[in-house]
Amino acid sequence: MAKGRVLGKSILLILLIIILVLFGLIWFDYLGVFSTKRIFAPVFRLVGLAPQTSQTVSTIEGEGEADLDNDRFAKRLESLDMRGQELDKRETDIKAAEDANAQIAQELEDRALALEEEEKTFNNEVEKYRNRIMNIEQIVQNLEGMQPARAVAILAEMDDQLIIDVFRRAEEDASAAGTSSLVSYWLSLMEPERAAEINRKLVNKPQSIEY
Repeated sequence: MAKGRVLGKSILLILLIIILVLFGLIWFDYLGVFSTKRIFAPVFRLVGLAPQTSQTVSTIEGEGEADLDNDRFAKRLESLDMRGQELDKRETDIKAAEDANAQIAQELEDRALALEEEEKTFNNEVEKYRNRIMNIEQIVQNLEGMQPARAVAILAEMDDQLIIDVFRRAEEDASAAGTSSLVSYWLSLMEPERAAEINRKLVNKPQSIEY
């Protein structure tokens, strides 16, 4: 009889322990410590119940927040990509503008060099013109200070254009001084054919561009 009571108490104690363990597992599953649905699934199926497989509210909220973070991150990446494209386009436009400015600067520099060269050439021509005028003036003064025959001998060694320039300068100086020019007398002392040719050019030929 005593043995039967002890055995009954032992069985009740074991059942109590099993109940406590089951309750603890269910409680831990509720707290989210670990999932016990797979453990109790055969028991639920045995009694004709479908085990709960839906996600908990906390899990759904966690996944929702994760999706929201992913959307924000994707939009941020898209914004950065668009910003990068804008910067690339701006860099391309700046590079094109710099190239255009460099080309314009080079053209301006080339034009400045060309103008400088033209100015140098012009100044050389002006200097050459001034030197020729001075030389012709000096020739006129020298010839007028000589004996006419000696002056005509020197003129005969010159080319026709230089003789014409000298005669014109002599006539201009005489006109400015209000005196008679020696040009007619010099022509009279020259060989008739040469004198006629010089006189013809002197009358018909326009003034030399070099004088």
